Amino acid sequence: MKQIPLGSSDIMVSDWCLGTMTFGTHTSVADSGRQIDMCLDAGINFLDTAEMYPVNPVAAETVGQSEEAIGAWVAASGRRDAVVIATKVSGANGGFVRGGAGFNGGNIAQAVDDSLRRLNTDVIDLYQLHWPDRGSYMFRQNWTYDPSGQDRTATLDHMDSVLGAMQAQIDAGKVRAFGLSNESAWGTTRWIDRAAAVGGPRVVSVQNEYSLLCRLFDTDMAEMAVNEDVTLLSFSPLAAGLLTGKYQGGQVPTNSRMQFSPEMGGRKSVRVFDAVDAYLQVAHGHGLDPVHMALAWQRSRPFPVGAIFGATTVAQLEHLLARRDLELDDAVLKALDAVHYAHPMPY
Repeated sequence: MKQIPLGSSDIMVSDWCLGTMTFGTHTSVADSGRQIDMCLDAGINFLDTAEMYPVNPVAAETVGQSEEAIGAWVAASGRRDAVVIATKVSGANGGFVRGGAGFNGGNIAQAVDDSLRRLNTDVIDLYQLHWPDRGSYMFRQNWTYDPSGQDRTATLDHMDSVLGAMQAQIDAGKVRAFGLSNESAWGTTRWIDRAAAVGGPRVVSVQNEYSLLCRLFDTDMAEMAVNEDVTLLSFSPLAAGLLTGKYQGGQVPTNSRMQFSPEMGGRKSVRVFDAVDAYLQVAHGHGLDPVHMALAWQRSRPFPVGAIFGATTVAQLEHLLARRDLELDDAVLKALDAVHYAHPMPY
């Protein structure tokens, strides 16, 4: 499995990352541990979670259970050093975490301690801010995004406070590296600039949605990633399962994402199924499984990417891992670009 650095840090990770947002609910604790073992056997050493997980739905009674499932594996396996663990502190959209208060310089330390306890570890390798305090255009908010109400001074003051708290956690040995999620090019560069100004940790990664169906990262964020040495940790590389083809023709498989979230977080649109059909034709025309094609495409990008995939079941994971080292040739990449030009941003 290809290994890449997390930004400018000395942390090396596989360029595929096991996402764990179903761990503890849709994926049992036992199967969660089995999935981690399977990934390690396949050369994947990177796990991503969050204090608010599991999702679909997020609920007060389940907050923290995904971290606890990883923690149960750590305790049972004794293999903590074999994995790089990333988790996230919830922003103001966190709902049931801290009553939706989000994160600030005053509560980061407690949030870190709570995650350490649930994860059954003494250090978090990558600690990420799940959602910008000022808001974000991610999750289909780009269509009506209006930043005009933002207070620049308040935002920068907030950044300075959080960076100070994060540096204290790094100095204490509780966190190794600092990352973002659902951020913009302006926000990421400001975090980097303010870190240099106040002596805080430099951003090494940003976790944003990125797939054949969602390519917001391709312009300003891509330029930022290359010039500032920030690794994209792409979530939903299979577009929440749409790119598998399992929802075509009105199908809604039992226990699938669409069953629990019919609108798929805004991804279900009048145009998306035609776009998926076009990508499926590319896969079938080149003798590829659409799942393997969509994941392998992430490796073709002109900026550093670690793709975060998830599997509710062990069988799904077995299928995902079967072509984990696939590289796409130029003919496939050109065909995928042609589909993108014909079906840009279908949701």
